[in-house]
Amino acid sequence: MKYWEEEIETISPENLQKLQLERIKKTITIAGNSPFYKEVFREHNISADTIQSLDDIRKLPFTTKAQMRDSYPFGLVAGDLKDAVRLHSSSGTTGNPTVIVHSQHDLDSWANLVARCLYMVGLRSTDVFQNSSGYGMFTGGLGFQYGAERLKALTVPAAAGNSKRQIKFITDFKTTALHAIPSYAIRLAEVFQEEGIDPKDTSLTTLIIGAEPHTDEQRKKIEKMLNVKAYNSFGMSEMNGPGVAFECTEQNGMHFWEDCFYVEIINPETGNPVPDGEIGELVLTTLDREMMPLIRYRTRDLTRIIPGKCPCGRTHLRIDRIKGRSDDMFIIKGVNIFPMQVEKILVQFPALGSNYLITLTTRDSQDEMVVEVELSDLSTDNYIELENLRKDITRQLRDEILITPKVKLVKKGSLPQSEGKAVRVKDLRNNNS
Repeated sequence: MKYWEEEIETISPENLQKLQLERIKKTITIAGNSPFYKEVFREHNISADTIQSLDDIRKLPFTTKAQMRDSYPFGLVAGDLKDAVRLHSSSGTTGNPTVIVHSQHDLDSWANLVARCLYMVGLRSTDVFQNSSGYGMFTGGLGFQYGAERLKALTVPAAAGNSKRQIKFITDFKTTALHAIPSYAIRLAEVFQEEGIDPKDTSLTTLIIGAEPHTDEQRKKIEKMLNVKAYNSFGMSEMNGPGVAFECTEQNGMHFWEDCFYVEIINPETGNPVPDGEIGELVLTTLDREMMPLIRYRTRDLTRIIPGKCPCGRTHLRIDRIKGRSDDMFIIKGVNIFPMQVEKILVQFPALGSNYLITLTTRDSQDEMVVEVELSDLSTDNYIELENLRKDITRQLRDEILITPKVKLVKKGSLPQSEGKAVRVKDLRNNNS
């Protein structure tokens, strides 16, 4: 069997549009029971009858993260709270967290989507799936846990961190598939090396990576270091968590499950749709959520729809890897820069390690960009060679980002290590203090 649910994964465009229209109308009906959407719909004179075609969704206003925080904790809950069985929330480090509440139906739908993703990349009930995600409020833990269990794979809820124990579990339990964020996957590969264990001697064949924007060059580096095939995953707590979009074995874009999510790509400045193939902001509407549906949610993630059909046979649209977030972008000397542009250059140098940090400062009333990057174990301590390397990196970065950063080569292990999402940018400029 090639498909987890062949009928839905290979659905015709006509039947998909019909299904989406039905589900959008149902979603609006349900959402109108929440205090937040009840007020929004009243203000804009919206009901399910407003939507006569899929294009009519643009009559509905966007939902933002700020509105979710303002509605904390349960202002967007449309179902009866007595039917709620779980909630997840963001960290809320900059104010109220965003909260998502699930019914049993919602959790079942979510687990099925994750199972669909894992099955798509070849995982079966005979696999051993190890999850190095944090559990608790972070959705990557329980999201993959329930999905792998739905697949009937043997699951190892290893949780985040403790790399030596992760490797012991991989070795002892004959783990075949691992879920890890990209920066931690590279850290794990380094610990394999430190422990004198070759990943080729383990049962590991498949790696699921996501949660952090990363380049294809970084993915290939991870595949080589761990001797695996690494598949890109996209998810966010507002849309469940993992399982929203996933690469197939073609590794050419992530299939977005359009039976459960309506996808729009907009110009972040104007809010208007952009053509397929053009980069814009991802906007999502839930189509199969009962307790807390979200309508036209602005994710701030930047990507594009990949035109054309996928050779795998699945008809759901594909999005490109996330380029970054519209709110992660920084502007220096009038130039828009994303951290991934820097990473794209750094991974091309074998003498460099995987850890880097971009620091933005103000010196003599001028903005300055400093890129610190760790050297690999095998690097030389020859000053002339290091200086030539530094100049080469600086030149290539200048060609990519159009300004000249200050590059510092530092010893391996000297930059902060993170077992959560890696912090890549520190903005210490005067106007951000």
